[in-house]
Amino acid sequence: MGARLERLVLAPAARRRRVLATIRAARRRLVLSIFRCDDARVLQALAGAAARGVSVCAIVTPRAKAGARRLDRMSGWLGVHGVEVRRGASWTKYHAKYIVADDRVALVTSLNFTSKCFTRTCDFLLVTSDPVVVSGLSALFAADWASRPPELTAAQRERLIVGPDDDPRRRFASLLTQARHRIRLIDAKLTDPSTRRLLDERRRAGVTVEIAHRRTLRPLRSHGKLLVIDDSIAVIGSLALSPASLDRRRELALVLRHPGLVATLDRFWQAHCEPRMPTASRVSGPFVELAS
Repeated sequence: MGARLERLVLAPAARRRRVLATIRAARRRLVLSIFRCDDARVLQALAGAAARGVSVCAIVTPRAKAGARRLDRMSGWLGVHGVEVRRGASWTKYHAKYIVADDRVALVTSLNFTSKCFTRTCDFLLVTSDPVVVSGLSALFAADWASRPPELTAAQRERLIVGPDDDPRRRFASLLTQARHRIRLIDAKLTDPSTRRLLDERRRAGVTVEIAHRRTLRPLRSHGKLLVIDDSIAVIGSLALSPASLDRRRELALVLRHPGLVATLDRFWQAHCEPRMPTASRVSGPFVELAS
């Protein structure tokens, strides 16, 4: 997929501007998922879209840690302001992060619509007009809105990793086994035993494996997930390599293969995750696990 159809937005303040611009540009239909939202500008933009006649539909997670009352208040407020809301009752958590506007443009991201994610977290946002991704997200939303299994095409599944329906553990394993030189990973919740074993196998095969944990992403706080394989593949999204995320929650990750986008994410990893001195890491052969 060419960079002409897809663009990364990495700076926190720019992420908010892009979310607001996408909501404000919608003319017919806007669908999105919400895990957390405390940003007044995003809420007002959603209400404004509904007020100008846009059909706005939001799937809101049924639960989030320490967030039940806030979720209830937010869902009620959106409903009063013309946004149709459904709670993702089929899931322990509806954790996927995406927006589709007018079946034409989509945002796939790892961030929540919160002041924290718009100011100080390590998160990733991709703006895409790729018809395969846009139609795939629309199909996913329609299926989850109707509480039925998503039916995505092979092309859509090539770009999107939908958990747990798409067996994300197998999908990530398939990508990791393609590495020939280097694997770079940002995931503070990397606890899945089979994935850890696979990473160790790749290390023994001579692949450099670098894993960034919490508090290593100067000056940002770790939140979003990133995988970069060699110079050829990157994956961003909400999906953590943990049993809960892989097996029980609605999650979403996006596979990128355009060299320019992959290079941009690799430079981001180097800028924020490289240890400043040898004592900041544990080193064993080509395996580097940055200290938490």
